[in-house]
Amino acid sequence: MENELIARLIPGDAVTPSVPQILVICAIALVIVSVRPLWRVARLGVTLVHELGHAMVGILVGRKFTGFVLRGDASGHAITVGRSRGPGLVATLWAGYPAPALVGAGLIAAAAAGWAAPIIAVMMVVLLIAMIRIRSGLTALVTIGVFAGLAALWWFRNDGLQILVLATTAAVLIVGAWRHVVVAARDRSGDNDARVLARITGVPRVLWLATFVLVCTAAALVFGWAVVPTETIRTLLPAGA
Repeated sequence: MENELIARLIPGDAVTPSVPQILVICAIALVIVSVRPLWRVARLGVTLVHELGHAMVGILVGRKFTGFVLRGDASGHAITVGRSRGPGLVATLWAGYPAPALVGAGLIAAAAAGWAAPIIAVMMVVLLIAMIRIRSGLTALVTIGVFAGLAALWWFRNDGLQILVLATTAAVLIVGAWRHVVVAARDRSGDNDARVLARITGVPRVLWLATFVLVCTAAALVFGWAVVPTETIRTLLPAGA
């Protein structure tokens, strides 16, 4: 039993998805983000990562994380207690929009490196800790549902399936991060993170949005690097590069 548990935690060899796998990953992700009923469910997962991004950075900068809520319209709120001004609050507020893109990039990089099982275990631990700060029924339903899916994926340990699921999740999170940033950019009246950051720092809202775009762009590049075979990349580079 001990050896079996260790085998589940030890990373495997680096993996580059085959062309058919890449097509399947992209097709599934495209369907999820394009079909409205599916996206309504998936975007709750994106919002979960957004709010936990606030929470985790808040904890790292010394703030106290007291709770978080997800709402049916895919909005949410994470509560951290600490100073009402300063770099810690700025970092905490900034972390929400980039979080899904960064997590997506981390998932695909881990999967490509053969670390699918360990990264799934880490996500399960994070969700377990977050459960004590749940503040609504919908939040509990989403968090427990994601945890149950990860637990099943980890326990039954099918390497190919883990890579497929993590890669697809990464694609959905990165596209979801882009969609959320676009919504924030179009929002002229709401009190989204970019507006709050502009208000408390004096830095224009458009510059905060630009930082979100840079992170999303970097995450998309990481995804491409992880799923596109090295031979294909070489054929796209100039001779001698």
